[in-house]
Amino acid sequence: MASTDGDRAPLSAAAASDTGLRRESNEDRYYCDPARGLFAVIDGVGGHAAGERAAEAALRMLRTRLERETGAAEERLREAITLANNEVFRLAQAEPDWSGMACVVTAALVRDGRLAVGHVGDTRLYVFRDGRVRKVTHDHSPIGEREDRGELDEQDAMRHPRRNEIYRDVGGEPRNPSDEEFIEILDLPFEDDSAILLCTDGLSDLVASATVSGIVYDHADDPEQVVRLLIQAANDKGGKDNVTAVFAAGPRFADAARRHAGIDRQPSPPVDGWQSAPGNRQNRPRRRRVSIPGWAVATAALALGCAIGLGLGFLALTRVDGVAGWALEESRPDRWSRKWTVGYEPGAEFSTIDDAMARARPGDTISVGPGEYRAPLEMRPGIAVVSEKPHEAVLRPAPGTRPPAAVVFPAGATGAGTDAKLVGFRISGDADHPIDVGIVLEAGVGEVDDVEVSGAAKAGVVLQFGSRALVRGSYIHDNAGIGIVVGSGAAPQLRHNVVTANGKLGAKPLPGIELHEGAAPVLFGNIAIGNGDDQVAGLPPARRADVARDNIVGAPPTPPKRPPVR
Repeated sequence: MASTDGDRAPLSAAAASDTGLRRESNEDRYYCDPARGLFAVIDGVGGHAAGERAAEAALRMLRTRLERETGAAEERLREAITLANNEVFRLAQAEPDWSGMACVVTAALVRDGRLAVGHVGDTRLYVFRDGRVRKVTHDHSPIGEREDRGELDEQDAMRHPRRNEIYRDVGGEPRNPSDEEFIEILDLPFEDDSAILLCTDGLSDLVASATVSGIVYDHADDPEQVVRLLIQAANDKGGKDNVTAVFAAGPRFADAARRHAGIDRQPSPPVDGWQSAPGNRQNRPRRRRVSIPGWAVATAALALGCAIGLGLGFLALTRVDGVAGWALEESRPDRWSRKWTVGYEPGAEFSTIDDAMARARPGDTISVGPGEYRAPLEMRPGIAVVSEKPHEAVLRPAPGTRPPAAVVFPAGATGAGTDAKLVGFRISGDADHPIDVGIVLEAGVGEVDDVEVSGAAKAGVVLQFGSRALVRGSYIHDNAGIGIVVGSGAAPQLRHNVVTANGKLGAKPLPGIELHEGAAPVLFGNIAIGNGDDQVAGLPPARRADVARDNIVGAPPTPPKRPPVR
């Protein structure tokens, strides 16, 4: 019978961080909780105080979510890293001296004989078992990609002048947990005779995997010694960066490791096929070749001939002015959705969103290029309006006008099976382009995803009676009015939003999120910090503990710093 956490022996673990020989401060942080099976390393980016601040903020958010043992392992890791990302981004926007700060993160959760990993950047996680060492994370960097593909060997990659460049970080832009090409997720077995090492590039850039493996297997019964010797090895090689190591071993690892002590080992590359973030280029499964029988070839040829005939007929039809568009749109089945393009670049089909909206049908997507577009925008059932490049399509009212809201989801914006969606836009009001409310969602269901709202006089987002909308991963900030208003009888989902610096510009301080009597929103993973009055006002006493558990409401306590080990 499979063992459970209740009858498994605890992990043995140790962790330490050192400034190194060339840095004045330590921008690394770590997390080591063997009782919960939680481990992480964080490397700050940004230099001086900014890198340290980014790492501290990320650690605080990781602990806040991971120590709350709710949800599946992947869900916990995605939400924890996303919370860290959005908090680092918020701080960087609020303080000019911290502009551009970010960090890289590897976090691991060991539970029920499984190892779940969430990873962004070039920190690393190695697994040790059966005398072998395997780097299971991928370096999200140009040089790391080449090393993983075998184009560079480990030594050449370690010496490459572009080694420190990365193309993913935590804090560079607002994120939500489902973003593709953001968090690499791995899920693999963790046997009792296995061990893991999480480390920053201060170790992996200077100490070869074979040397790391030798230290681990030769001192497997003493985690403190393993960590101390790894840091010493990095400093012996020049100590050019901060170096951090977190080591954790299963209860039978030391006994199993004795059979392999003293052996010269080379690392195994990351293995394709393990579960990873959607769209992750490094881990996409390879396609297999398939043989095609002769009868299938003949059938395909017949189908191809029919398709060519239909295509020629369609081309002939399009030669008649005005007929083609009519025929295509009037006879298009509902399941044939299409994308319309709006923008100022050559090739765009429309120059205004309203014109595209007039042609679109439920299931269609309107892709909007960078630029400024006129509000108000009224959403229609089943149509998704998406900024081609996140936050580069901006909605503002025309000078001299003041619409009640920049975007309205009317009560009828729920189609049969599909709902109106607004994704990736920036809504911005100012003295020349005043708006009272950024987005109004009336009764029914709609979706607001990764939208930034600022400069609204009365409220950033208003969810009216009967609204069951989803507002996710959005940044509601610097509105003179309330950040988000949830009206009586509304039951929306508010997930992973950052609501900050609202209600501070007028004569009377106002809350970040205001719930009217009878409102029943789902609040999860939101950050409500630094607003004018209550961060969440109108919350029934019975719900306060749950909201405090599932969201960051006000600044959470800062964990104590651990002294660096030398």
